[in-house]
Amino acid sequence: MNYGLVRYIVGRIILITGLLMIPSLIVGLIKGDAVPDLFSLVWGILIAAALGGLLSFRRPRRPDFFMREGFVIVAISWLVLSALGALPFVISGHVPSFVDALFESASGFTTTGASVIVDVEALPYGLLFWRSFTHLIGGMGILVFALAVMPGLDSEGVHIMKAEVPGPTFGKLRAKVHSSARVLYLIYIAMTAILIVLLLLGGMNWFDAFIHGFGTAGTGGFSNYRLSVGQFMDSTYIQVVLSIGMLLFGINFNLYYFFLRGDFRSIRRNEELRWYLGIVAVAVILIVINLYPTSHNTGHLWRDAFFTVSSIITTTGYATVNFALWPPFSRYLLLLLMFIGGMAGSTAGGLKVGRVAIYFKSVIKEIRRGISPNRRLMVRFEGKALSHRTTARLAYYLMTFMFLFLLVLIPVTLSSETFLTAFSAVASTFSNVGPGLDSVGPHGNFAGFSAANKLLLTLTMIMGRLEIFPILVLLSPRTWRRT
Repeated sequence: MNYGLVRYIVGRIILITGLLMIPSLIVGLIKGDAVPDLFSLVWGILIAAALGGLLSFRRPRRPDFFMREGFVIVAISWLVLSALGALPFVISGHVPSFVDALFESASGFTTTGASVIVDVEALPYGLLFWRSFTHLIGGMGILVFALAVMPGLDSEGVHIMKAEVPGPTFGKLRAKVHSSARVLYLIYIAMTAILIVLLLLGGMNWFDAFIHGFGTAGTGGFSNYRLSVGQFMDSTYIQVVLSIGMLLFGINFNLYYFFLRGDFRSIRRNEELRWYLGIVAVAVILIVINLYPTSHNTGHLWRDAFFTVSSIITTTGYATVNFALWPPFSRYLLLLLMFIGGMAGSTAGGLKVGRVAIYFKSVIKEIRRGISPNRRLMVRFEGKALSHRTTARLAYYLMTFMFLFLLVLIPVTLSSETFLTAFSAVASTFSNVGPGLDSVGPHGNFAGFSAANKLLLTLTMIMGRLEIFPILVLLSPRTWRRT
């Protein structure tokens, strides 16, 4: 383990985090927040500057950098990031418990959107802005942002990018990681800016537009209203814009790069995109059929179904209606969508559509093998035959996911009112969705869990965002051997 390089890069990440608190302080000043609330952000900035400066003051002696260091840097950065993000909430006194503040901060950075704050409208403007700004930071990844602004990390960056955004998602963009990260962030910020402008055109004030623009872009789902997007129930325009926005941010950002290059053939041939849009269409139709007998307005029914499916499959978690009160079929379909998630290389969480498609094809292959044992069958995805090693790695990930899911579910169930509350809470935090069902539905929150379970669910959110393995690497003694 190259401790010097890990220390240095983590220190730089902490410094960047402190700088990213400054816009929230400016918003607080503009909106006239009380002095103690402003100073909570000032203290957060100063602590980040001091800690980051201390860690990154001296450059590392050795430049050796391998995948192990990449996993460790990503895991430590996200844990420290969540703790630093919690400081303004605690220092201000609006969230006096550090455990609650840590949960809220991790929920923001991991773009989960689960909350323990009972009255979110009581928070000052600066903290509300910081709370939602963490979605924008975490959506594409704080370390990807660091790679975009730190050009000296090209050789190390490939390992960091693979650890923070698992899967072969970014390699085709540019030869240099710095250039790839910059292209991705330019696309990300441009799309966010367009979304905010569209919300302003729909009648939102500038503060609401930024809050919900950040929540949609990061597929996080924090709102500054208790009713979430239900606050804008009278505006079909806003709901449609957000529905389409959530769907677009759930798409692999490589495809937007292809679009800008005029490579429409690659977009049309993308199999994961077809699965993604197909799942959305089928889910919307099934929910409409299920809710139709009790609906009084067919137009609103289609609108609410489309919004909710877009919100859940992209793991955004915004709500216009209390879907926890929907019939069992629709609720369990939404639970399934929580696990599926968006496309690889997007800001969405979940298992990812590509993985789910391959799992489905693997099951079909085994059924066909049972019928015709002598036939040579291969799983094909994106026009390529997948090797046994690739399908085995995907299977190992699913088994690890299921094992850890059950491991977290047991203690959470013991302190929950109902099994559905516990199951959906773990599902929504592991898949970074936010709201679940029953007590943690759109009109509920996570405040009722014990401090121990809040810490467990906080770790679950981070594991879900990083796709498990960077956190597990920290627990291995072999990781910490000097090289």
